[in-house]
Amino acid sequence: MRFLDGHDVRTLFDIDTATASQRAAFLALARGEAWQPEKIIGGHADDPDTVFCYAARLDRTSGPVCKFGSVNPGNAGRRLPTINAVVTVLDPHTGVPLAFMDGTALTTLRTAAASAVAVGALARSEAARLLVLGSGVQGRAHIEALSRNKAYAWTGMWSPRRSSLDASVGHLREQGHDVEPVDSLSDALARADVVVCATLATEPLFSAHQLSPGTTVVTVGSFERHRCEIGPDVLRASRRVVVDHEPTARHTCGPVVAARAEADLELLELGHVLTGAATGRRGDDDIVTYISAGLGVQDAAAAWHIYQQAEAHGVGRRADRPTVPHDHAQGVTDHDHFR
Repeated sequence: MRFLDGHDVRTLFDIDTATASQRAAFLALARGEAWQPEKIIGGHADDPDTVFCYAARLDRTSGPVCKFGSVNPGNAGRRLPTINAVVTVLDPHTGVPLAFMDGTALTTLRTAAASAVAVGALARSEAARLLVLGSGVQGRAHIEALSRNKAYAWTGMWSPRRSSLDASVGHLREQGHDVEPVDSLSDALARADVVVCATLATEPLFSAHQLSPGTTVVTVGSFERHRCEIGPDVLRASRRVVVDHEPTARHTCGPVVAARAEADLELLELGHVLTGAATGRRGDDDIVTYISAGLGVQDAAAAWHIYQQAEAHGVGRRADRPTVPHDHAQGVTDHDHFR
């Protein structure tokens, strides 16, 4: 088995390869090639922390992947990532464990890359002003990912925590990104073409009337029923509501659950937009919203690529399993072999 830490993952999985992997994930899902079961996600009602488990498979040629992790909002005050996870990759033919890797770096990169795919498919071609709400790891990653293939005339970042905002803006500027800290969210929303919500908010961050015609809204933090970075009014104002996976979004995404309580909601899947089977944007004045539930198939596409690159370049640490004597091959299920 190969062990890969966060540094290894980031070495093998840059924004370009992450974006390619996410496009492949959505296309495989749309074409019926991927295996995407329901997610396991939840926790105690009086506890803000969440445990999750995503299992999936990109296609028959790649191995099954499982990600296990936890969302801990309190980590923001500890200067730690709010999402931590580990990922296991199995052999596609034998099921033998092949790799065990850091899931925090993988999740950060694949989530931002998936948003870049969505924005590329849904935003107006002349969109020039990017606003990111949230100054944590995901907020920074989204600015880096969305700016990779498009030069925005203005990029703003907003956060209710000024110290975090200043630190993130400073970090991004050191990386060469011209980012402006936003004081007035209302003013910034009125002039933004693309609005990305990368928070763990449980109440809407803004109202539909604050958006300008033609805005593309992306929310990656509304992945649980009680998390609502945007409200039903934004979905009603949207000409198109696009999701990564309709069954998952209807079951777990807070804004979708809330909107369905009022009326039925038509959802399109991003993969169908990418294949051309559905139209994500019909006019330049349309408000279009993309809601990311976060899928195991995204992790499967990312992890399989990382594993293959690690094997090819010898990255990470190998731990060879002990050889089981042939005459004991039928007894490998005995507990003695798995202590």
